[in-house]
Amino acid sequence: MSLTVFLAVLGAALLHATWNALIKTGASKIASMFILTLVQGIAGFCIALSQPWPEAHIWLWLGASGLFHAGYKLFLAFAYEQGDLSRVYPIARGAAPMIVTLVSALLLIDVIQPGEYGAIALLGLGIALMARGAFAHGESRKLVPLALGSACMTAGYSLVDGLGAREAGNAVMYVGWLFALDAALFTPLILTLRGRVALRASGKDWGVGALAASASYGAYAIAVWAMTVAPIALVTALRETSILFAVLIGWLVFGDRMDRGKAVAACLIVAGVVLMRL
Repeated sequence: MSLTVFLAVLGAALLHATWNALIKTGASKIASMFILTLVQGIAGFCIALSQPWPEAHIWLWLGASGLFHAGYKLFLAFAYEQGDLSRVYPIARGAAPMIVTLVSALLLIDVIQPGEYGAIALLGLGIALMARGAFAHGESRKLVPLALGSACMTAGYSLVDGLGAREAGNAVMYVGWLFALDAALFTPLILTLRGRVALRASGKDWGVGALAASASYGAYAIAVWAMTVAPIALVTALRETSILFAVLIGWLVFGDRMDRGKAVAACLIVAGVVLMRL
C-alpha cells in the first residue's frame, strides 16, 4: 500500500466517523439515516449520469452492493438507538475486517503477507477490547447483535464493491450508481418499517442529514478507489482506524466516558496501523 493510498484511507476513516457522529445527534436515528441515504442517492445519481454507462454484468455487483448497504444502515441505525457512539461504532466496524480477511484468504481474492495478517490481528484485538464495555458496564446488550449484523453487511459490501469496482474500472461511476441504488432500496424498506413518520423531520435535521451524506459519500468514494489499487482486506482494516476517531469524538464532543480499557484499545489500534506501514 503506497503512502498516498494510506493517507487517503485515513482521511476516509475520519469522514466516516464524522458522519456517524452526525447521525447520532439526530432525534430519530432512522429518520437521520433516511435523509442521509436520500441525499446521497440523489447526488450519486447525478454524478453517475456524467459517467459512461455500466456494462451489463456490473449491474449484478451494484445490485448486490445496494442490498448490503441498505442492510448495513438499517442495522446501524437501530444499534444507535440502543447505545453510545463510542460503544456501537467499535463493534459495528471492528468485526468487519476480520470477516473480510477470512473470506479473502479462503477465496484467494488477495495475497496477504504474514506480517500484514499480524497487523490486522493486532488491530482486531484493540477493537475487541474497545467493544467489551457493552458487557462490563451494564449497557444495553441489544446493541451487540444489531452492531454485529451491521458488521456482516459491511464485510459483504466491502468484498462486493472491491471486486465490482475493479471489474467496472471506474470508481466514480461505480460509487454513483451504488448510492443511487442504495437509496432506491432503502427508501421503501424504511417506509414499510416506520411509515411516513420517517419523512417528518425539521429543517435542521435535513441540514445535518445532508452534511452527513456529503461526509459519507466522500469517505466511501475514497475507500472504493483505494480497493481498486490495494488489497481489499488491508484497505478495510485501515478504515477501521475510524474507531479511534469515533472514540475521540464521543469523548470530546458527546462526553462519553473514557476509561483505561478504551485508552489501551486505542493504543493497540494505532500500533496495528503502524505495523501495516512497515
